[in-house]
Amino acid sequence: MSAIECYLKSCRELARFCSRSGWIDNASMHYAVAWQGDNEVLVDIEFDELLMEGTGYLAERVPCFGQMRLFLDHQGRVIRCEIL
Repeated sequence: MSAIECYLKSCRELARFCSRSGWIDNASMHYAVAWQGDNEVLVDIEFDELLMEGTGYLAERVPCFGQMRLFLDHQGRVIRCEIL
């Protein structure tokens, strides 16, 4: 798993792409690098937001998507992000 993928799967900022305060389904997460510079990467990201019933069963999957700019250190690890 790449450093970017590890970061995205634990990134709280992705909740801003959720429309109904559900849970992010990491298994459905996909991203693509739209642009890459020396110390930053622009990624398009998509995932499903899981909405649960009161009984704990899955009620609905809502597709979510957005774009983020990730700032990298000299080893390629994400040190900061910006929601676009």
